[in-house]
Amino acid sequence: MSPKQHRGEVTSDLLLDAALRVFVESGEQGLTVNAVTRASGVSLGSLYHHFGSLDGLIGALGHRWLERLLGELTEALRNAGTARAGITGAVGAYLGFVQEHRGPAMLLHSPLADRRSMARGREFRDAQEARVSEMGLWIRQGIDSGELAPLPPPLIESLILGPVVAVARRSLSGIEDVDLDESARILPERIWRSVRA
Repeated sequence: MSPKQHRGEVTSDLLLDAALRVFVESGEQGLTVNAVTRASGVSLGSLYHHFGSLDGLIGALGHRWLERLLGELTEALRNAGTARAGITGAVGAYLGFVQEHRGPAMLLHSPLADRRSMARGREFRDAQEARVSEMGLWIRQGIDSGELAPLPPPLIESLILGPVVAVARRSLSGIEDVDLDESARILPERIWRSVRA
């Protein structure tokens, strides 16, 4: 990597890290170009050079952390010997990510992320195709082996991740009535009952 490329990566990382900090501290309303450049110490021109716009920066930040979350989920599925163990691993990985990376999890579960996902769902899914395909393959293998119910794979994905996302959102919203460790113990069996063959 050339020194210029290295400087570009460092600048991009500074902007992405600053955008996340600003979002966590000030919410969506505070996530402005001026706030990010102030927090990062990077010029406005560099932000536009690397990301094209604030929207481009927010998109890159979301992709960065979604890639990491999906990576942890697919790793949990890959390491599981059975469909049931895969569900336990995926639930634990997802809720563990929320506990370990609260700021990024807040971003990924925010109304801002929801609006972007609704407006650009196919684009986001295509950008994460490798990870999404791995989960689809795992589901297809579970159906073919007779472990998972013969349902459309997107429905099985929703039955597995839907309850986990709901618990994560509830926890991230500041409601103190859900314990993520307890949820990681209880949810896998309940989810398994809904998707087993």
